[in-house]
Amino acid sequence: MATYITLLNWTERGVSAYKDTARRAEDFSAALNKLGARLVDIYWTDGPYDLVCIIEAPDDETATAASLQLGALGNVRTTTLRAFGREEMRGIIAKAAG
Repeated sequence: MATYITLLNWTERGVSAYKDTARRAEDFSAALNKLGARLVDIYWTDGPYDLVCIIEAPDDETATAASLQLGALGNVRTTTLRAFGREEMRGIIAKAAG
């Protein structure tokens, strides 16, 4: 499975319902599972982003579908980054080197 780091910012709607954020995280995890993906971890953060999620998904299309579903709820805006682990990066380097 591919790894994705999703940076989230609350919308006005999301922050006004901050008391529900833990439940919304559980709902997001369940929605990911239905798509064949997995919420590895979630962190509530200080700074430019309100939350950071680490997600595993079988492909970019699944990760994008998850972001669309989440964004459609109106509580957050997302920025998703494809992340590569150490072994994946070694393979990329080997491929680039020819």
